[in-house]
Amino acid sequence: KLDGTEKTYLTHFDDGTWMQRADWSPDGKQIVVVDAGPVERVFRFFAKPFRQMWHHQDLIQAILRREVAERFKGSVAGWVWAVVAPLLAIAVYTLAFSGKLQLPGQYMIARDQNLSYALFILSGIVVFNFWSEMAFRAPMLLHEYVHFIKQTIFPSDMLAVISTLRAALCTLISVAVMLLFQLFATGSLPWTVLLIPLTFIPFMAFLMGMSWFLSAIGAFTRDAGYLMINIVPIFMFATPVFFPHDALPAPFDIWIYLNALTGYVEVMRDIVLLGKLPNPYVYGWTLATSVFSFYFGYWFFDRYRNVIVDVI
Repeated sequence: KLDGTEKTYLTHFDDGTWMQRADWSPDGKQIVVVDAGPVERVFRFFAKPFRQMWHHQDLIQAILRREVAERFKGSVAGWVWAVVAPLLAIAVYTLAFSGKLQLPGQYMIARDQNLSYALFILSGIVVFNFWSEMAFRAPMLLHEYVHFIKQTIFPSDMLAVISTLRAALCTLISVAVMLLFQLFATGSLPWTVLLIPLTFIPFMAFLMGMSWFLSAIGAFTRDAGYLMINIVPIFMFATPVFFPHDALPAPFDIWIYLNALTGYVEVMRDIVLLGKLPNPYVYGWTLATSVFSFYFGYWFFDRYRNVIVDVI
């Protein structure tokens, strides 16, 4: 510092070492390489994404406000489409599939079978649409901000956080529509809807990790974007959106949990439609996939962060 006192901070290198630097100004600079120790290195790894979010919170808020304002820019209806879209999807899917698929009795919560099936589908579509929006955008995310990344010192890892928060706003509107529709169809809401954040927050962490991974891959090749365009529609039918997972014969009713979306859909239906606590094993699986996706995605992005600037 200018008063001659010592300023110490740590820098992490790709080879796994930490450098502790102590700077004095204007008298000179001392550099000492030290081993931070395995425990401290693990702690710093797990804390780094959150430190970055906190450090760049003003930038995140500024870009998020701009993205939210531009989402329906030029549209006459504007944010009304965020309400209309899930309702249109419900109408189409209900007409297409009702009468062809039989729901277990526990999901017949409305006075009309079609209303029950509409609620069943909507609870799955809310989760799937959140994932699909992120899956479609993530591979090209860095290309959207290539000017900032190349021309300025821009925290590119925060773009996944911003895009997840933007998608979360629309998803929250869809959740509100679902709850209002359920209130209309059944006349009440279970107390367990208060637990929706316990599903929503881990799912956001899962999507952030996926976005970090796909955006890093997309920086190297645009094929990642084309791949997701073809994979996402397949996942709609590989996820229990239109059918309960236990309608599948054994052992496929267990194997379907290899699709991480299955757990999030089942937990959402348990707490919203059935009014019960989720299966602890299923919820534990969703937490495990969330933590793995979040930290693996960030590790992968952070590892190739400097290379991305050159290849994008």
